Amino acid sequence: MTSAELREAAAQGESTPISIIGWIRFALRVLAMLLLLIAFVPLHYLYRLFAYGSPFPMWFLRYTAWIAGARVNKIGTPLRRDVFFIANHVSWLDILSLAGASGTAFVAKHELSEVPVIGWLSRLNRTVFVKRENRLGVAEQINALREALEDNWSVTVFPEGTTTDGHSLLPFKTSMLSVLEPPPPGVLVQPVLLDYGEVAEDFGWVGEESGVNNAKRVLSRKGGFELKLHFLEPFSPEDFRGRKAIGARARAAIEAALLTSLGKPLREFKHDVVPVRYNAPKDGTLLE
Repeated sequence: MTSAELREAAAQGESTPISIIGWIRFALRVLAMLLLLIAFVPLHYLYRLFAYGSPFPMWFLRYTAWIAGARVNKIGTPLRRDVFFIANHVSWLDILSLAGASGTAFVAKHELSEVPVIGWLSRLNRTVFVKRENRLGVAEQINALREALEDNWSVTVFPEGTTTDGHSLLPFKTSMLSVLEPPPPGVLVQPVLLDYGEVAEDFGWVGEESGVNNAKRVLSRKGGFELKLHFLEPFSPEDFRGRKAIGARARAAIEAALLTSLGKPLREFKHDVVPVRYNAPKDGTLLE
């Protein structure tokens, strides 16, 4: 099967085949990640006995991304503190690479906190878990955001609400930006484009593909690849009226940067995404 056929089969929910060499690559990468985890988690807890703001989660994620093949290239200057990154979303590698490059924490759906192992690792990196339906908990979420900013100095959200193919940009669902209503004093917003270049579709986790199958495809892949992190011009959220205006400003910047990178128009995302109420266009019409 060609790579395009493999991607299409994966998006249809099929388990895609891996060669013997691919399984060896997969096993070696998983083993290396486990060794990193075994080494860094005790060091993290030991560090936290004496100081606040452990660097070990950032280092763990950085080296894990490298093991997975990501050769991260930072373009532009990421703000070091009091910053809220808003980024597009292509792969679970986004989290490893962006956190490894900047030390950022993440805003995530509350459901993630209940996933075994993943929820625990997310807490190590000061993830702020948000219940979208919990209107009464906004103040608590803002306090959690402030704590994460004090610890990690930056927090990231992926307002598309799902991963795409690197050639599309979904409408931003701004409910997870409610922590910026009102914004904590002195905090800026910096849009970020995660640019996988020509290999973006090989990493996109789209359609009906399972997380296990995507991880197998990514970790069995030969060699490394360049992942460009474009840190775009920051702006003050206080200059915009509410989360929808903030989201629109960030999305416009990311869309412009993605257009420049691709050198061609963006395409409509062709998969329905039920959790964020996105329906793929039918006969050229976008339904939402």
